[in-house]
Amino acid sequence: MPGAVGRALSGLTTRGRCLLAAGLALAACAVLLGQRDLLRAAVFLIFLPLAAVFVVARTRYRLACARLLDPPRVEAGRPATVRLRLDNVSKISSGVLLMEDALPYVLGGRPRFVLDRVEPKGVREVSYPVRADVRGRYRVGPLSVRLTDPFGLVEMSRSFSSTDDLIVTPTVSPLPTIRLGGDWTGGGDATARSIAATGSDDAATREYRHGDDLRKVHWRSTARVGELMVRREEQPFQSRATVLLDSRVVAHRGDGPGSSFEWAVSGVASIAVNLGRAGYGLRVLLDNGVDLVPVSVPSSEGAVLDALAGVASSRAESLEAATGQLRRNGVDGVLVAVVGSLRPDDAERLARLRHGAGACVAVLVDAESWAPSGPRRREEAKQAYESSASLLAAAGWRVLRVEHGTTLASVWPLAATVAARAETAVR
Repeated sequence: MPGAVGRALSGLTTRGRCLLAAGLALAACAVLLGQRDLLRAAVFLIFLPLAAVFVVARTRYRLACARLLDPPRVEAGRPATVRLRLDNVSKISSGVLLMEDALPYVLGGRPRFVLDRVEPKGVREVSYPVRADVRGRYRVGPLSVRLTDPFGLVEMSRSFSSTDDLIVTPTVSPLPTIRLGGDWTGGGDATARSIAATGSDDAATREYRHGDDLRKVHWRSTARVGELMVRREEQPFQSRATVLLDSRVVAHRGDGPGSSFEWAVSGVASIAVNLGRAGYGLRVLLDNGVDLVPVSVPSSEGAVLDALAGVASSRAESLEAATGQLRRNGVDGVLVAVVGSLRPDDAERLARLRHGAGACVAVLVDAESWAPSGPRRREEAKQAYESSASLLAAAGWRVLRVEHGTTLASVWPLAATVAARAETAVR
């Protein structure tokens, strides 16, 4: 109790401190002047804030807090709603409660609410909007509650420990549906199934797993192998796509949400979501060779957007790490590279990745158009940009040229196969 009283005394508001000081001053005057009536008034002024301190210190409110983010994942620039639920689980009514939720400055100012009184077992719900123009993962909370007496003389703060994360994802633009080609170069159980169609029944079987239907047991294979074998279900080939994001600082220009890097991140998000909805197994690779979304992970749309929400610029000088990994593992299916300014050696490394029937698409961002520069530097950058585009196109890449103000949806149809573009033109 002494500790609680000490905290309550330190929580005296300006009104409570002034009242206590006035009472002490009045008591001193009453003693000096010998005025008993004045002393009674002084005792009252001193007693009132001290009584408030005692009451607040003895208060044992048991409060429970729950927070709901609606939605928990939101696109940059779109609003979300934070809903707070406060339960008074104690057997006494609360006094005036001042609620304040902690927020990063990107989401706006800290919201504050005043609750006059919460009855025993009572519930109060409040909500407030948040909005972020910059992608990222932002912590919301913890909630702090200040308890006050009815006269506003004492305040005591109590904080909850729970927090929630609001994920702000890159902007996703709808893209026209096109046929990229190289769709069926991925693998799957259908390989074994196709072999079975040519006469080998054993190729279409696998070991029995707990829960398998016994009606699918392949008795001929079971007798030969000596353990239960079941027929393998026919599955389609898995189309696969790799999306490469060039996040190098040296490859981009501009600052904040309007930079070429943020355009590239938004472009990768749009392409990944578009390909994922088309049935592709996705792999998102960074310039430093790190798998942001490995192909082994189920490439759900949410997993891709969550990973891209937290991606940051890298200090890598070249694309050697990413191209080396792609060269070692092979380009399986469709490869889409969203890259900024390229050095000649990086353009050559990308060009050498194109081989076989796989489709390779380069979204070539003219980063210099995002930042004003002198005529000479602009001319040099333009020549390097054209050289990279020509080199990739000569190697069989489909090059999509992007300048400041270009939307991905306007150039994406150029990524379609030649046959698909010709068919579209005829229509």
